Amino acid sequence: MLDLHRIRLFCTSLGPDDAPALLLVHGWGGDGREWSPHAEALAGRFRVLVPDLRGHGRSEVPAEGNTPLEMAEDLAALITALGTGPVTAVGHSMGGQVVNLLAVHHPHTVRSVIALDPAHGAHGPEVEQIPARLAEYERHGARAAASFVAGAFSPHAPAGLRTAHVRTMLGTPDHVIAQAYAGMYTDPGAVGIRPHSEEYLRGRTQPALTVWTSAEAAEWERGTPGVHGSLVHHWPGTGHYLHEERPERTIRLVLGWAAEEGPSRS
Repeated sequence: MLDLHRIRLFCTSLGPDDAPALLLVHGWGGDGREWSPHAEALAGRFRVLVPDLRGHGRSEVPAEGNTPLEMAEDLAALITALGTGPVTAVGHSMGGQVVNLLAVHHPHTVRSVIALDPAHGAHGPEVEQIPARLAEYERHGARAAASFVAGAFSPHAPAGLRTAHVRTMLGTPDHVIAQAYAGMYTDPGAVGIRPHSEEYLRGRTQPALTVWTSAEAAEWERGTPGVHGSLVHHWPGTGHYLHEERPERTIRLVLGWAAEEGPSRS
């Protein structure tokens, strides 16, 4: 547990201290355990940092401020405290929004970004459902969120993966669930809805690799302004937790992008 003065975060580190740093960030209602296979596989090439975001896992649970923007500020403080230099920041879902916010607001801490099915670019029917979903999360917290998460897996997901995520979500404090969701989509300055997403992505100065399970979302992001060398991939037939449904492919993706401390098209 690291006391960053603004927050106490639980974070593990694997690999040599002097290797290029790789930051693996979980999503809404998750924790760093979901990155365990990836961290072990990547620790031979990188210093792999795996935090639990505020309000999640083993980290401190504030009464207020459990939002992606505050989580990005926490990670900036973490990187500074550990003295790693700029990181390759990898984030899934809400974690994808967090690492992009980190790149925009603290560009000196991020070498490049990998965002896996990130929580930005919401539009159409998804946006129309946001107020009702937030109301459910404010009333029922983790129970409502667990029901949503249970439907986020493909038929090919490994046995036990759905149950593991439902259990982890149910263990996340109710107020964190609601605050984090509002922070993604409805709070002032939230960047989850498409026009706001486009604005914040224009502020990113680092190359980024984004992987979507939705063909429409991939096509949309390909049309947004990006730094030279940025890439957008589409992985069809995969559930939202793509890094866990396809861990070996995800590890190869990260290695191909980050091994040379920059984008790779291999």
